Amino acid sequence: MSSAREALLSRRVEDVKTVHLRELAPLAVKLIEMYERIGGFSARHVARAVEIAKEMVNDDGCTVFLTFTANLVATGLRGVLAALIEEGLVDAVVTTGGTFDHDIARSFASYYLGEFELDDGMLREVEVYRLGNVLVPRESYGPVVEEFTHKMLEELVARKSRWTPSELAREAGLRLKDESSILAAAARRGVPVFSPGVVDSAFGTAIFTFNEIGRSRGFEVQLDLIGDMSALANLVMDSERLGAIVLGGGISKHHVIWWAQFKGGLDYAVYVTTAAEFNGSLSGARTREAISWGKVKPSAKHVTVPADATIVFPLIAAALLGGRGGS
Repeated sequence: MSSAREALLSRRVEDVKTVHLRELAPLAVKLIEMYERIGGFSARHVARAVEIAKEMVNDDGCTVFLTFTANLVATGLRGVLAALIEEGLVDAVVTTGGTFDHDIARSFASYYLGEFELDDGMLREVEVYRLGNVLVPRESYGPVVEEFTHKMLEELVARKSRWTPSELAREAGLRLKDESSILAAAARRGVPVFSPGVVDSAFGTAIFTFNEIGRSRGFEVQLDLIGDMSALANLVMDSERLGAIVLGGGISKHHVIWWAQFKGGLDYAVYVTTAAEFNGSLSGARTREAISWGKVKPSAKHVTVPADATIVFPLIAAALLGGRGGS
């Protein structure tokens, strides 16, 4: 490794652990109480998010969805998301294909702390990808994901050829031993992971390349996206009430609220987003806009927190765990 590359890759991204959230919980609860009394401005949105999220996860008749974008999985927030699943606060996950990539890659290799302002031409020369201010060595990403996926599919195709993304997520999780893995936590807890855009990822590309190789040997994996739509529809329709914690936007956010409309809309909704609503984007749309579409009920308890999830969500999660009394 060159000295320049060595210097760049000197500090690893570290996942937040459940124990860290437990340690933070008493302070987080007090801080949230202070946020409620501050009066302005976004602090009260954070306090409201904790209040709604607590009611949501403590409502035995509510199916709780956790949705997030894959960029968050490249950060230490990955451990927070895995902790909420492991602690039994989540009934289903909807996310993007990149979550498979980063969760698999980080189970075997490291990502590193960087800066937004780094010279991207230089990074290309030393074969380091930049994801915001997270650095991803080339060898820690594509090759790792492809090797893992091909090996897994070799085993799975012998059992059957047709697989839904949620089935593949479970099989991947069963093979990952990293305690901070989202897919592993979901597999252990029996929490389905839906990814309607799974092909837009290194994982999806690895399915394609596996099939390209496999055709000459007389086998291939068929991706059953409609099967997952059926499973998600059944989950929604069989639920008494629906709630969602939504980090970021895009397809993971929309897929949940889209299906929620067929049940009359979400009963609880907590959005955390940095996107603006003035350009009409789905990612920036506030919870109140979803009411007009029937995706959030007019009677729902809802809030939009305008913030970076890596800043506020560890606090929300710690307060959520603290508010459950360690249960």
